[in-house]
Order: sequence, then C-alpha cells, then structure tokens
Amino acid sequence: MTKKLFIKTYGCQMNVYDSERMAGALSAHGYAATDQIEDADLVVLNTCHIREKAAEKVYSELGRMRLLRDQRRAGGSDLTIAVAGCVAQAEGEAMLQRAPFIDVVVGPQAYHRLPEMLAQRGRVASGIVDTDFPVESKFDELPAVSTPSGPSAFLTVQEGCDKFCTFCVVPYTRGAETSRPVAAILAEARQLADQGACEITLLGQNVNAFHGQAADGGTWGLGRLIRSLAEIEGLARIRYTTSHPRDVDDELIAAHRDVPQLMPFLHLPVQSGSDTILAAMNRKHRAEDYLRIVDRLREARPDLALSSDFIVGFPGETDQDFEATLRLVEQVRFAQAFSFKYSPRPGTPASLMKKQVKESVKAERLAALQELLERQRRSFDENSVGVRMDVLIERDGRDPGSKVGRSPWLQIVHLDGPDLSVGDLVTVEITGSHPRSLAGRLVSPPEKRGRAA
Repeated sequence: MTKKLFIKTYGCQMNVYDSERMAGALSAHGYAATDQIEDADLVVLNTCHIREKAAEKVYSELGRMRLLRDQRRAGGSDLTIAVAGCVAQAEGEAMLQRAPFIDVVVGPQAYHRLPEMLAQRGRVASGIVDTDFPVESKFDELPAVSTPSGPSAFLTVQEGCDKFCTFCVVPYTRGAETSRPVAAILAEARQLADQGACEITLLGQNVNAFHGQAADGGTWGLGRLIRSLAEIEGLARIRYTTSHPRDVDDELIAAHRDVPQLMPFLHLPVQSGSDTILAAMNRKHRAEDYLRIVDRLREARPDLALSSDFIVGFPGETDQDFEATLRLVEQVRFAQAFSFKYSPRPGTPASLMKKQVKESVKAERLAALQELLERQRRSFDENSVGVRMDVLIERDGRDPGSKVGRSPWLQIVHLDGPDLSVGDLVTVEITGSHPRSLAGRLVSPPEKRGRAA
C-alpha cells in the first residue's frame, strides 16, 4: 500500500533541492508525495539554521505535529515524524531529549539513509539520530533526479564551506567544502533539460568554490563547468548561488563575458562595508576588494545586476562602520538585497564577542539600510520600463489568458499571453513598474521561441 509523504521545507534553495531528493529516495520505498499534511503517514521537516530563533520555530512546529499524531492515534492510525536539515545537524541528540516523540533526526549529509532509518525505527523503542558526515557521497546513493515541476530547476554542484565566518553555522551543519564530479553534474543537467527544464540554477553553500573532478582526472572550476552546461541542447538559462567574493576568479568572470546563457544577475554577499567589521566576521576580503570584483564583473558584462546580503549590528559595529556600509551600497547600487539584524548563533565565535550592539541601534540601522536598498531596487525596476527583454514563462496569471514569467534579472513580469505556455521564452517590452513586479507586452510572435520541452 502506498504511504503518503509530506515535506515542509525551510530556508535556502539548497533545502528545496534536498527535499526533492529525499522525496525521490522515499518514493522507491512506497511513499507518494502529498501537499496535505492531514493525509500524511510521514512528515519531514527539512530545517534551516540561518534565521534567528530557527530552532525554536522548529520546536513550535513539532508541537503541532505531536498534536496531529495524537489525533491520528486516537483514530487508529499513526504518523511518523522526521526532522532533517541544519537544525537537526546542530541539535542532534538534544532534539530527542527535548522532543522524545520525534522518530528520526537526520543531518543534511545523511538524508540518503532516511529510508534505512525509518525501517530501523520500527525495530527500536526510541528515536534515531544520524548527524554523521559519512565518507560516501549522498549523491552516489540517491536515485536519479525527479522530473522538474516547471521550466526552472535546481542542481546542487557543491556543498559545505571552509570559510568559517564568525557569525555562520554552515561549516558546522553542512561540513567542509565538497564538489560533485563534473560527469555527474552534466548528466543530471542533461536529464533535467530532457524533461523540460530550460533554466538551471547551480547551488552550493559556496558555489563558486566548486572544484569538481573531471573525467581526465583534472579539476574544473565553476567557470569551465558553466561553459560545458551551456552546450546542452535546450538549456537557455544558467544561474548560480550563493557566492563568496574570494572565489570570484578570472575564469568565472570570463564566463560572464562569453556565455550568453549565463544570466546577467549575480548574488554576491558582502555583509558589511567596513573593513573592521569584515575582519571581525573573518570574511577575508576588504570593501575595496569587493568593489574591484564588481568593477571587473561589470566590465565583462555591462548589463550585470547585483544582489547581496548585509548584516547590521555585528558585535563592535560603530556608527562609522555602518556609514561605511551605506557608502558601499551607494557605490555599487544593488538591484536586490537581503538585510538582517545580527543575531547570535550558538557555537559561533561571534556569539561570544564583546561589544554586542543594542537591539534598538540594530533596528535603527536596519531601517536606514533597507530604505536605501529599497530605493535602489525601485530605481532598477523603473529603469526597466521601455526595455525589451527575454522573459521565461513560469506559470499562469490570476486573470484569464495572463502569464507570469521572469526577466534575466529575476524580476517578476506579468503579461497577457493566451497563446503562451509555461516554458516559453519570449521577447517582452516592459510597460510598467509595480511595487514587486513589472508589467509587459508581448513583442515576439506567439509561436514558441525558446521552449526546451
């Protein structure tokens, strides 16, 4: 009898990819996905540890899961509860001590063993924990990638991080930097393209640190990998995230110049514009280094737009440090950005630093930074009006005949296109800018221009 699987995914795109792979692994053991938690026999919470109070939010959700399971048991059925991802890795055995009703706790490097753990759970009295970093690659143990749900797909090429920024838990929850073999990545990309994906986003905690082994025994960087991916028939768009400034090399910059499939949009976190704070964060780059990289990228690809991450109120941040961040933002001019107040992560060096900044000061600085970033985002969108650009149709709109797509710069674009289908790549002239999207009119004829399927 087929069992029902419900996965709730928190956080980053890597977790979205991991959830898809977990579903694929479990489907071979009789589990079919459902989007109704009330129908599920197995619930997996795939967690993220980046945001503030991430663990507490998971425990709150687990409380609701426990009530649901009690109801199921009262009715003569049952519910299995598993916690995966970075909170599971960070909490480990402590998670079972706090919530002993959990059946399985599995870290992000071991989720390929989830079917085995579920089978084992039926033979033991208490929950099972696996947060090891196994020698074998989880990608070698997982089934082939499932069919993409739309024209865009994620593809993990690298995991882990060796940078050890003082505020970040990723090196402790995802482990050291590892890269998948080139052949495996290309094979998965071809399969995704064959199944209808015409846009692929390469994923990694530090994706531009990719150093995959090639068939000839050599090592490829991300730039060379992108050039090979661009040769796959039907693959019209390539993106990658998330990057570290220290790993932007000449080969990757040249790929931005030479590969038309590589979209002119780059998420390149800087975190702060103050060299003092960057040193305290252990970022290993200065503001000047970041600006130089941006200049080189824009020289290679003049229409390149940038997104970034910022942390305000890092321990020891002064008014002068914050002003340096505002100056950097003014200089770069970002199309998008994510900004947050610093919050301590247990076990990270920054959580033990002195000179923690007052919450009121953090809030004031964050408001000022976000106001500046929002002005830049609006300006970027408004400057798109009148521009013709290719738009990848992702879904139907709310109104009959309307469609919603993405620009090369990840902007949402609404247009009328009753004869268009999901996966069409069409030329659109932008006619208006709205608070979080653009409006456009179809310029290319209704026949399919770039459909991969």
